Amino acid sequence: MIDSLKMRFGLLGRNISYSFSKGHFTEKFKDPVFEGYTYENFDIEDINYFTELVKNNPDLKGLNVTIPYKEAILPFLDKLSKKATVIGAVNTIKFTKNGKLKGYNTDYYGFKKSLEPLLQPHHTKALILGTGGAAKGVAFALEELGILYTFVSRENKEKTIRYDLLNATVFENHTIIINTTPLGTSPNTANFPDIPYEFFTEKHIAYDLIYNPAETVFLKKAKKRGAQTKNGLDMLILQAEKAWRIWNK
Repeated sequence: MIDSLKMRFGLLGRNISYSFSKGHFTEKFKDPVFEGYTYENFDIEDINYFTELVKNNPDLKGLNVTIPYKEAILPFLDKLSKKATVIGAVNTIKFTKNGKLKGYNTDYYGFKKSLEPLLQPHHTKALILGTGGAAKGVAFALEELGILYTFVSRENKEKTIRYDLLNATVFENHTIIINTTPLGTSPNTANFPDIPYEFFTEKHIAYDLIYNPAETVFLKKAKKRGAQTKNGLDMLILQAEKAWRIWNK
């Protein structure tokens, strides 16, 4: 039986009024078994406000973390899970019984579990559009699945290819294309990653971590070329429920 004492959870981020997490957990907490449980957005302009936030909210039990703080939050945590340490990004924080903050990454889990049903034998290499915290979770999941990956960036970095170097050969060799950038997120739905969409085929999976809108321009353009498409909603549901299990273990 769940203790009905007040239990506060929330989402840390910037410009997060659109948040999936608040809607998901608010709906979950309508069940009478979760009486006294609340979930709220903590929209801060700068990560340095986090310390004050924690100080002013001593009854918090757990937080989700979203753009742009999945990497910036790391110095403020007391410890990380083994997987979060390897990934280098956190999207879940547990407030432990002894008052410590422990960071976890459940993004990789949600992405992995939502991608697996789509995979076929020829899906052996992937392109990850973007290099932020979400991209790191995606990369870790691909490693666990045995899929090779290359990041796509505007800059010359290790294990990356620049956007302007993408061509037919690159697309032929990489049959999974994953957008981890915010390009196309509501309300800026006309935006999309600058890639050569004409090279998508029916052998490709186009996966967009964005869930609002349900079909981004990125997905529409890929689908037009025959690609199998997937948005980020299932990933978000899976990572949220994984976070819930972490907070309650």
